[in-house]
Amino acid sequence: MRLNELRDNPGAKRGKKRLGRGIGSGLGKTSGKGHKGQKARAGGASAIFEGGQMPIYRRLPKRGFNNHVFRTAYQLVNLDRLQAAVEAGKLDAAQPIDVAVLVRAGLVRTTKEPVKLLGRGELGVALTLEVAKASPRAVAAVTAAGGSVNVLESVSETGEAEASPVA
Repeated sequence: MRLNELRDNPGAKRGKKRLGRGIGSGLGKTSGKGHKGQKARAGGASAIFEGGQMPIYRRLPKRGFNNHVFRTAYQLVNLDRLQAAVEAGKLDAAQPIDVAVLVRAGLVRTTKEPVKLLGRGELGVALTLEVAKASPRAVAAVTAAGGSVNVLESVSETGEAEASPVA
C-alpha cells in the first residue's frame, strides 16, 4: 500500500447539504431555516443572548480574586521527573541545572517562563539546581540527597525580589 492508495472508509465522508434546490429536496425555499426571524438572517443569533432576560453570566455571583493579567505562570518540575531524566541520560548530575538545561532535556517548554521545583517523588542523586521558586519539601529532598537549590527570585518582606541560595 502506498500513500496515494489511502482512502477513507466507506460512509466516512458525507456530501455537503445542498440548500435551496427546490421543494422536492426538502431543503428548498427557506433552506431549513423556517420563516424570517433573527435565526434566519445571516450571522444567526448571538451565542450568549438570552432573549432580553438577565444573562446567566450576570446572574451568577463572582467569587474570589482572579489576577490573570499580572499573574506569573510557572513551569512546574517535580523531583520524580528530574530523577527519570538523570537515569535516561538527559541530565548530567555533575553540572548545574538551570532553565536552559531543563529545556534541552525536554522537562520544560521555554526559557521565557520561570521554573518552580515541586517535591513529588524521590531524588537519588545530588543535583545543583537554579530555579525561580521551590517548595520546602523539594528543597529538603534535594539537600537530603546531597545537592543544593539556588532560588533565584525570593520576595523579601519589603516586596523587592532578591537572589538567595536556599541550601
